[in-house]
Amino acid sequence: MGKNRFKDAQARREGGGFVPLPFVVIRTQSFTRLSAHAIKLLNDLLAQYKGDNNGDLCAAWTLMQPRGWKSKDTLNKALKELLAGDWLEVTRQGGRHKATLYAITFYAIDDCKGKLDVRATGSPRGTWRKNEPLPPLPKLKVVTRQAG
Repeated sequence: MGKNRFKDAQARREGGGFVPLPFVVIRTQSFTRLSAHAIKLLNDLLAQYKGDNNGDLCAAWTLMQPRGWKSKDTLNKALKELLAGDWLEVTRQGGRHKATLYAITFYAIDDCKGKLDVRATGSPRGTWRKNEPLPPLPKLKVVTRQAG
C-alpha cells in the first residue's frame, strides 16, 4: 500500500527532483518576516541543493544573474538578511579565485570533498530558530478558596 501511495504522488507532480521545505520552517514568524528578495535567494540556493551538497551552495553574481537577479546590491542585501537571520552559514570564506560557499541551516551540512572550512554535521544546526520569538506562556487558572 505504501509503494502505491508513493507512485500515485509521483504521478501527480512534475518530473525531476524537488527540495523539501519543512513546515516547521515556513510556518514560523522568522520566515514570514523575511523580505521577498531574501526568500527568492533562499529558493535560488535551494535550487542548487541536490540532497548531499549542503555547504557547497554559492550566491555568486555570475550564478544569480541568470536566475533573474538584476542588481548586485539587492542580492547582497538579501544575502546579508539571510546571514543575519541565521538562515545561512558561511562554510567557506571566498577569496582569490574562490567563491564564498554557504549552507542552509535547516539541513545538515554535508561532507563536500574537502571544499569547506567547517565540518559536516549529523543533524541540522537550526540556528534560524534562535530568532523565533518564544511561545506565549499559558494562562494560569485563578483558584479561589472559600474560608470555612
